[in-house]
Amino acid sequence: MKKLYVGGVSYSTTEQALSDAFSKAGEVASVAIIMDKMTGRSKGFGFVEMTTDEGAKAAIEMWNGKELDGRKLTVNEARPREERPARY
Repeated sequence: MKKLYVGGVSYSTTEQALSDAFSKAGEVASVAIIMDKMTGRSKGFGFVEMTTDEGAKAAIEMWNGKELDGRKLTVNEARPREERPARY
């Protein structure tokens, strides 16, 4: 499994549309578009998990710098989530 960061996602892009786009490069395990808790709107980025390293590489080559729904995507390997201090 290889997790990819996808930035520049159009607010109108659905998780299904993102999954369909990335499945052209390889098998997609999961897709998550990050939503703003307050507004319920997309934050304009998300994560796509590819089942293989080859699929992940192909997806980066296929989609990084390319347009989807009128927005240019930034696609790269996701960095591990950093521990953030709890907010009270």
